[in-house]
Order: sequence, then C-alpha cells, then structure tokens
Amino acid sequence: MELGLGLEASNRPFIWVIRKGYKTDELAKWISEERFEERTKGRSLLIWDWAPQLLILSHPAVGVFLTHCGWNSVLEGLSTGLPLVTWPLFSAQFFSEKLVVRVLSVGVSVGAQFAIKWGDEEKYGVIVKREDIKNAIDLAMDEDEEGEKRRERARELAAMATKARGSGGSSDQNITLLIEDIMRHATVKKANITERV
Repeated sequence: MELGLGLEASNRPFIWVIRKGYKTDELAKWISEERFEERTKGRSLLIWDWAPQLLILSHPAVGVFLTHCGWNSVLEGLSTGLPLVTWPLFSAQFFSEKLVVRVLSVGVSVGAQFAIKWGDEEKYGVIVKREDIKNAIDLAMDEDEEGEKRRERARELAAMATKARGSGGSSDQNITLLIEDIMRHATVKKANITERV
C-alpha cells in the first residue's frame, strides 16, 4: 500500500506489476476500496501476476525501474540502460543494492533496512514509507547534473552489456566455451561407455 501511495505521490506515469501471493487479496481490496486506479487513471497501469519485464523495461518511454534487487531484475534493468530505484527485501538483495547504488552509481535507494528477519515484517510495521518511495523516484528522475550522470552511466553499462552479448563478446565467448566443455565431456563419457561394452 505504501508503494502504491508513493507511486501516486510521485505524480508520474507508472506501471505497477503486482505478483500474486502473500497479502495479494488484502492489497486488491485496498486498491478497490480506495479507488486507487481511478485516482491514478491516465498515468497508471496495474498488471496482476506476471508481465514481460524485459519488454517493458526496453520501451523508450520507461525512465526508471523500481526493483527489489533480485539479480535477474538488476541485470535486466542495467542491460536496458535504466537508472534503478532500489528496494531490497532480504538477503543478497542488499548486496546487489550496494553494487547498483554505491559502486556502479546508477541507482537511488528507498532506504530499506536489513534489520528484520524474513517474515517478521508485521512485528515492525512498514519499514519503507510512501515519502521514501516518492523521494527516491524524484531523485532518480531528476534532471540535475547528478541525475544526468546516473542516466549516462546506465546507458554506458547497457552498451557494455550489449557488446558482451554480441559476437566475440565476453558472454558470447563464455557460452561458446561452456558448450564446447559440455560436448567434450559428453564425447569422453560416450567413449568410456563404448569401451566398457
């Protein structure tokens, strides 16, 4: 709910993908009762359950990606050249956030704290407030010098990712080496089986 209110307060267009699972029914009830979609009509799209994330992130109209910092999401955000708003929930996601915000300098943190155990959220209340979300979005979308540097660095990382995936790039070479290694092991295994027969 705080995420929804933060998105609304940002006064920017947004796509909110809501996965089914923990507390989905409660959130759906809140969205309906509070007439959230009506209040944000014309600048919001709510998608329930699954969405083609990479396709959405690749669209030129998308300006920033708010992510929980799961590694696949971080890679998809970086490969599309977007600045990230980071909201890690647990475990390694906090390390991914540090990489994105402090090392790569392409992200803005909402300020989530790794101070609770997974599943204990109800004991402590909402850790990230709508104001934190709105402020992080504003910073990530800011047109000032720092915001432009963040966007430029994100574009540079996307170009590096594209080069790595291209013919002769590091990812291309690594997948080729993996396939060659698997084929070599399969050939050796086949030869060993033939010898025994």
